[in-house]
Amino acid sequence: MELIPPTVIIILGCVALLLFLQRKNLRGPPCIRGWIPWIGAGFEFGKAPLEFIEKARIKYGPIFTVFVMGNRMTFVTEEEGINVFLKSKEVNFELAVQNPVYRTASIPKNTFLALHEKLYIMMKGKIGTFNLYQFTGQLTEELHEQLENLGTHGTMELNHLVRNLLYPVTMNMLFKKGLFPRNEGKIREFYQHFQAYDEGFEYGSQMPECLLRNWSKSKKWLLALFEKNIPDIKTYKSAKDNSMTLMQTMLDIVEMERKEEKSPNYGLLLLWASLSNAVPVAFWTLAFVLSHPSIHKTIMEGVSSVFGTAGKDKMKVSEDDLKKLPLIKWCILEAIRLRAPGVITRKVLKPVKILNYTVPSGDLLMLSPFWLHRNPEYFPEPELFKPERWKKANLEKHAFLDWFMAFGSGKYQCPGRWFALLEIQICIILILYKYDCSLLDPLPKQSFLHLVGVQQPEGQCRIEFKQRK
Repeated sequence: MELIPPTVIIILGCVALLLFLQRKNLRGPPCIRGWIPWIGAGFEFGKAPLEFIEKARIKYGPIFTVFVMGNRMTFVTEEEGINVFLKSKEVNFELAVQNPVYRTASIPKNTFLALHEKLYIMMKGKIGTFNLYQFTGQLTEELHEQLENLGTHGTMELNHLVRNLLYPVTMNMLFKKGLFPRNEGKIREFYQHFQAYDEGFEYGSQMPECLLRNWSKSKKWLLALFEKNIPDIKTYKSAKDNSMTLMQTMLDIVEMERKEEKSPNYGLLLLWASLSNAVPVAFWTLAFVLSHPSIHKTIMEGVSSVFGTAGKDKMKVSEDDLKKLPLIKWCILEAIRLRAPGVITRKVLKPVKILNYTVPSGDLLMLSPFWLHRNPEYFPEPELFKPERWKKANLEKHAFLDWFMAFGSGKYQCPGRWFALLEIQICIILILYKYDCSLLDPLPKQSFLHLVGVQQPEGQCRIEFKQRK
């Protein structure tokens, strides 16, 4: 029997090793598929998606894939995967969100891709850091006007109180004065339809509209509202100056690109973006502050030192005043950290290697700010409300803490983040200046039902307020 030469054995061994390593390199992350075609793990995932993500991380490790509603979602939870999410040129934001944008606002893919960057750059310029403090005077006036409607004392759901203030203020500021209805019946109708649209937004972004009849009805009602008001928005002129609102500037760009038939759709998208997260952030900030007596006391001492002790005057808020009250901004950011969005996403354009796995093109690469913000390596004592941790952030230079991802990351961070922070800061200052406030219920837990946007409270949280004397 002729023996195989040792050199041939070595060569064959090297080839086998190479094939093994190549096969290993193409191995995808652990995949949770479920057992129903197309739906996949949708039922289990949909029951409590935030809890599902953390349980899957514990079971499968720092990278895993979930097959849901025809989509492969690959979650990254540790530094190597997060760096790919943030820095790789092989992942894309616009392609990840264009299908949800089409489903929720009926903006076709070609229109969205043609306009997105132009609109994003415009919004960064219009409501970004450079022009930010020109809004302080108008925001203060608008909030004073809405606070008058609360009266001298009362008890109500904190969420309802915040909506009563921020819905009309935001719409009057960003769209046109008077767009928010004044008639009580019309206000209730608007609340009903916007809340139905907002609460069903996540499902609407993934499922055919025909399966969501009530959500679809509210979406169409809101689109009709903009269809009716677009002509008035176009011709609106501020009583104080000739500056254009954000919506007016947006309409100019949309019409310049000859997409004017989609103007109401962009109005709906801007409405949702400007209201859906600002309200829960203001809610959680007030709830956390009022649940921590020492923090509440320190804030009140600061407010009194800047504006005086009386709560009746319609005082003005300036950029310098805000800089003297950094604790309020820290509290807002800490509330956002603790109640951050469940996921942000990118589309994988070409296969990317993470750890020992290859994530194939077509996957949605997912990162969870909610769970990232609970990593003690990045945020010590992550479950505690500790606004003082934000001392380390260079907020004067408009920089957040490292690993804070609530506003997204990279090129397409939320363009309205600084305007929203300013609006919420002034809102909280005016509420606490005008009223003595206390919670009648314990701080509620957050719901684990949603991945999109800031987490909503689970259960009631009533506030009692009395005008300060």
